[in-house]
Amino acid sequence: MRGLYTFNLWLYLLAIRAASLFNTKAKLWLRGRKGWKHYLQSRLKEDKPTLWFHCASLGEFEQGRPLMERMRRDYPAYRILLTFFSPSGYEVRKNYAGADVVCYLPLDTPSNARAFMDIVKPKAAFFVKYEFWFNTLRELEKRGVPHYLISAIFRADQHFFKSWGGWFRKALQGYDFIFTQDEESLRLLRNIGIKQAEAAGDTRFDRVAEIAKQAKDISLAATFAGEEKNIVVAGSTWPSDEEYLFPALRGVLSDSWKLIIAPHELGEAHLAAIEKGLQEQAGITSEKIVRYSLATEDTVGKMRVLVIDNIGMLSSLYRYGRVAYVGGGFGKAVHNTLEAAIWNMPVICGPAHAKFKEIGGLILCGGAFAVSSGEQLKSFLGNFLSGDSKVIDNAGFEAGKFTLDQTGATEKIMRVIGGSIVKHP
Repeated sequence: MRGLYTFNLWLYLLAIRAASLFNTKAKLWLRGRKGWKHYLQSRLKEDKPTLWFHCASLGEFEQGRPLMERMRRDYPAYRILLTFFSPSGYEVRKNYAGADVVCYLPLDTPSNARAFMDIVKPKAAFFVKYEFWFNTLRELEKRGVPHYLISAIFRADQHFFKSWGGWFRKALQGYDFIFTQDEESLRLLRNIGIKQAEAAGDTRFDRVAEIAKQAKDISLAATFAGEEKNIVVAGSTWPSDEEYLFPALRGVLSDSWKLIIAPHELGEAHLAAIEKGLQEQAGITSEKIVRYSLATEDTVGKMRVLVIDNIGMLSSLYRYGRVAYVGGGFGKAVHNTLEAAIWNMPVICGPAHAKFKEIGGLILCGGAFAVSSGEQLKSFLGNFLSGDSKVIDNAGFEAGKFTLDQTGATEKIMRVIGGSIVKHP
């Protein structure tokens, strides 16, 4: 089975090389791994113990970040190495100040796994959510390196839980401890004999709570919102979201309500399409729409729509609104709903949310609402924007309470590993 796994990795590499001829992401994947041995050797010269964190991409990074930052704070004598599998994570966080070294994880061949361990010599390794690189895990176990899986989520249809999944189960059994997001995942592990596990929760809740504490004051947004803050914040929207959102706003976004829209992609073509769509589909005149980069304190308060044309601001912008629409749900998957919910905002999203347990929890408590059509979206927006303000307040309270109630996963993890496994050198 191990040979078949490694053979499939080589096939994957050939596919990436072929795709790199026309796909930017594939090209970055290959380019980022060139010379990885020399890079690590040059960056890890200092004789210092290393804690290694591995994340697939950006979402997993946000889950691993609270533990990374806690480790850095509690164990300053250790060096933090952060690796990514995907360019989507690496390209955004390659300059992350919370790690001493950031790089790609090499392809998980047996020789790469051995070379990586020889260079890094990790004192402990942490994998986030669902990273199962079997040659690397085998090498960690052979060398007696403690390794952990955090914020893990499992489904009954995964190969670990099939009758023929014995080889895959060995990888799970090799972890020193697995911290799951929920009790169902823990139950699945118990059913296959894995006892070194605990339902600690999702560290992303700790992350969004910390983000809220550190939220920036954005003067232009505050002026735009005014004292009432009757703002709909549409965050991380794609054209597939805007196709439903803009018509749903027509006749609903009254004179007493405004819109902040922060699209996921900021190319000029998309920004221009947003402005056009707001005029033609939402019925908002062009003189009432302004981009953040062109807004001024003197005029922004008179506008009805503020289009955010920069990155890094969304998590702080939610504080200026009362209702949130989080994008991605009419495409591949909904983006981060917790960044809005932490601000006591009811959250509306599209139908593609099945992968995200936190959205299910928000829906159950009455803090979030999933829609599958433009008519449903218009109905929910109308209910919030033209109804009793208590409807917003009650739903927002439930969203905020749910989010805060789920915090504490990082502390639970530290209680297990902080004082016993990871020690000062």
